[in-house]
This record gives sequence, C-alpha cells and structure tokens, in this order.
Amino acid sequence: MGLWDKLKGEFIDIIDWTDNSSDTIIYKFPRFQNEIKMGAKLTVRESQVAVFMNEGQIADVFQPGMHTLSTQNMPILSTLKGWKFGFNSPFKADVFFVSTKQFTNQKWGTKNPIMLRDAEFGPIRLRAFGSYAFKVNDAAKFLKEIAGTNSEFTVDEINEQLRNIAVSRGMDALAESKIPVLDLSSNTDEVSKIITDKIKPEFNEIGLDLTKFLIENVSLPPEVEAALDKRSSMGIIGNLGAYTQFQAANAMEDAAKNPSGGMMGAGLGAGMGMGMMGQMGNAFQNQQFNGNTGMNTPPPPPIVQFFVAVNGAQTGPFTIQQLQAMAMSGQFNLQSLVWKQGMSGWLAAETQAELSAVFGAMPPPPPPIG
Repeated sequence: MGLWDKLKGEFIDIIDWTDNSSDTIIYKFPRFQNEIKMGAKLTVRESQVAVFMNEGQIADVFQPGMHTLSTQNMPILSTLKGWKFGFNSPFKADVFFVSTKQFTNQKWGTKNPIMLRDAEFGPIRLRAFGSYAFKVNDAAKFLKEIAGTNSEFTVDEINEQLRNIAVSRGMDALAESKIPVLDLSSNTDEVSKIITDKIKPEFNEIGLDLTKFLIENVSLPPEVEAALDKRSSMGIIGNLGAYTQFQAANAMEDAAKNPSGGMMGAGLGAGMGMGMMGQMGNAFQNQQFNGNTGMNTPPPPPIVQFFVAVNGAQTGPFTIQQLQAMAMSGQFNLQSLVWKQGMSGWLAAETQAELSAVFGAMPPPPPPIG
C-alpha cells in the first residue's frame, strides 16, 4: 500500500446507511478513529434522518437527500468546533442515522386485570389487549431523551416503556369514558380514539408519534362471562312454561324410543315432565296459594290514602284510620281540602264517599251546661 492510499484510508468521504432490519431505530455510523473529510458525501435515504453529534452535544440534523458536507450546511457544528472563518480539514464527529418509518404491530396488553366501575355491574375487573404503531418525529429529542450515545437502538429496548404507557394511561382513559362494559365491543373505534388522545402527548415528550392504537379484545373474568352466558340463555329461553313443556315433550319422545322401557318409560317421562312443569309454574306464578282450601285467594284491596291541604301546604298521605284520629283532635273536618290518586283536583272532604266513615265515627257535641 502506497503512502497516498494509507492517508486516503484515514479519511471518510462517503457516509450512508442501508437498513436491512425491521426493528432498528438508531444506527451509529462506524467512524472509529477515522476522520470525516470535509466535502464528504452524506446520503440520507427516505424514512431516515442523520444527526451529527460533537462531544455529546447534538449539532446538525440532515433530512433525506444527498448532502456535501461543508461549513455552510453544518452551522451548528461549525459553531461548536469554533470554525469562524471556514474550515476545510478533516474533522471528527459522531453520526447517527435515525429511522423515521412506522414501526407497526407493536403489542400491548394488561398483565393483570384492571378494576373499573361499571354502571350496570358495579366494580368489575377487565383484561384488554391490542396493538399500536409509532414513529420518530423528533430525532434530536429522541436521541437526547432515550437513546443517548448507544451505537444501535432497537424497538425491543423501548417497547416495555411504551407498553406501560399504553396500558396505564389507556385504562385510565377507558374508565373516564364511562362506556358500559357490554358496549365496549361495539365502540372500539371510539375507545381507541379516546386512548390515543390520552397517551399521544407522552409519546411526543420523548420525540415519538403514536400513529395507531387498536383494541383487539376486552374480556371479563371467566366467572363473570359464565354468569353472562346464563343470563343470555335465560333471555333466549323467554317463556319458562313453554320451555318446560318442550323439554317434557322431548323426554317423552326419548322414552318412547327406548325399547326396554316401552310405554312405561313414556309414562314415566310424561309424569316427570308434567311434574317439572307444575313446579316451574308454581315458582313463577305471582299468586298466593291457600293450603287449607286449595284455592287461589285474591290479592288484598289497596289501601286508600288521601293528601290533606293545611295552610296552603300539602301533607300526607294519610290512611282512613289516621284521618279519623285527626278529625277527633280537630285537625280535620268536612271542609278540609283532600286529594288522592285519580282525582282531577283538590275537593272538600265531605264530597268523598270513602271519608263518610271518618266523620260518622265522631261523637256528637256535648250537651250545653245547665
């Protein structure tokens, strides 16, 4: 190797990065001890930016394109280096390529159930999982806040932090949305937008942009899901009496098909079915049964109650017995205004037939003295 080749090998005149991976966010150009030649060609491809750093300080950031390095297009580095009057000699600086493409299909999920308060079910535990996508929108900030001077930084190194933000802030947003648990599946787009708006600012704080947040599933604990399945089954069954008759008919048909049982089996099945139907009917009839007479007794008559107007104010309601006591003490008379359910307005007590017993029970006035 000649002297010229040796000197030429100490200078870098082409700087670029071809990303062959799918998860590298930051790649440090391997300068090692070599110096960058003034006038070197810097190639920044689409979905990349190049960041120059001098002794730990972020200097110039280059967008996609072909750049010829000079003091004119490196104003910050020129200031840091003290190149006041131009500089054409080789120099040393760290060059970081930052990928600005979207990193998609990043998974998130609750490690443990999240306790929420639902309007229908009360306190309830939920699990949720889904995916999200992000990209770098401020390479200098991301380098400064997260990556530092690592020669290579991948998605795996920040995924845990991003998942924690997604779960903790996302579940807070879900609780604040007040969307009923049973309506979450039909409102996943709305919930996703609420969560995105909640956690996007925290991504921006570290130079990232949350481009997509998807909820793939929200699930309840197994025992709650089992209870909901039973509740759904009851709703599908509907009329329990008709369902019991249907079950009894099936039992009779199965028993009749049994050659060893014959008609005895059919009769037994019918008897069991009718017995079940009778028990179910008794359990769901809203009537009282008199065990002595074997007859259904009618419900008791409703209690008559009246409101009474006293000095322009409504009082009550009072039963007939209470009004009798009030009449005896002089607090209630024939001219007192009364009202009950079904009346169009307030009327004098003497107009109501139900109140005749109140005043009929009053003793006559005492005879005059002497």
